[in-house]
Amino acid sequence: MLNFCTLFDSNYLSRGLALYESLKLVSSGFHLFVVAFDEECYRYLSSFPEKNLTIVRLAEFENEDLLKVKTSRTSAEYCWTCTPSIISYFIKQYQLDACIYVDADMIFYHDPQILLSELNNNSVLITEHRFTKDYDVSATHGIYCVQFMYFKNDSRGLAALHWWQDRCLEWCYAYLEDGKFGDQKYLDDWTTRFEGVHVLKHAGGGLAPWNIQQFSLQKLNGELFISDKKNGNVYPLVFFHFHGLKFFSDDTVECCGSLYELDTQVKEILYFPYIRRLLNLGKVIHQHVPGLNPHGGRQPSPSPAKTMFEYIRNTVFQMKEGKIDIFNGRVFNFRLHRHLYKLIQFK
Repeated sequence: MLNFCTLFDSNYLSRGLALYESLKLVSSGFHLFVVAFDEECYRYLSSFPEKNLTIVRLAEFENEDLLKVKTSRTSAEYCWTCTPSIISYFIKQYQLDACIYVDADMIFYHDPQILLSELNNNSVLITEHRFTKDYDVSATHGIYCVQFMYFKNDSRGLAALHWWQDRCLEWCYAYLEDGKFGDQKYLDDWTTRFEGVHVLKHAGGGLAPWNIQQFSLQKLNGELFISDKKNGNVYPLVFFHFHGLKFFSDDTVECCGSLYELDTQVKEILYFPYIRRLLNLGKVIHQHVPGLNPHGGRQPSPSPAKTMFEYIRNTVFQMKEGKIDIFNGRVFNFRLHRHLYKLIQFK
């Protein structure tokens, strides 16, 4: 039995449900623990009990230490601040042997047990960003990504978890300061700071818009696999992190920001089915709670001019940083960096 935990509010409700359903499809045995970050999310999830799902109200989870810093953090920063506390809460409250934190905007395509087979006798598992060179911000945003993290309920696992929990309470903001950024720069030295920390090696864990350019996708017997473009090695695609996918109030959706290159194959195999799944889940949610906004679309989409400006700005910055190969024509192909679509095409 694998125990997972995550957090989300009603703006991410469709994403959280998609995560849960993906685990139901591929996991041989799991339980997902969720801290619902608003009352609308809690009421909806509690209305449809699932045997593999436990929902906890935000107020039930929050403690005095978290409440002291809550007003000094933005919504995103407070979510980051809460992450290690959520893992610790569920381990302690439910006496779990181990717990895996996952971001709510992820989908599993193969059993995550594949990844945990690497652990051996270790107590903590962390995943690298594995940035494509053009997008490498590991120096400022962290070597590792807080997206899939395993902690065993033993002295080594809890030592790392509680240290991280204390640091996030002290400082957790969306800017770089004294070698810190959010909750994830703290992880940079864990392989030397703590014992029993394992860095995931499996290439199929941790796919995201910032590294998918290194792989091609293929379906074998109806299942998704990735092929490394450098050496041709093939791996099961265990999970993909749909970071940056955003819905807008004018019935549009953006796969991710214009910084990242996404080719047609990636969109058609990964993004478009995911968007359709979210929209279908949104329909079910609206049948029960018509006024709920389960995708979080509250602002109009950016104009083509604004998107182009953002793309040019990012490209110029990357050139100054020496990250871009100026002889690679794909870098300057705006069509590979504009990811905005009308929702009608997914219905």
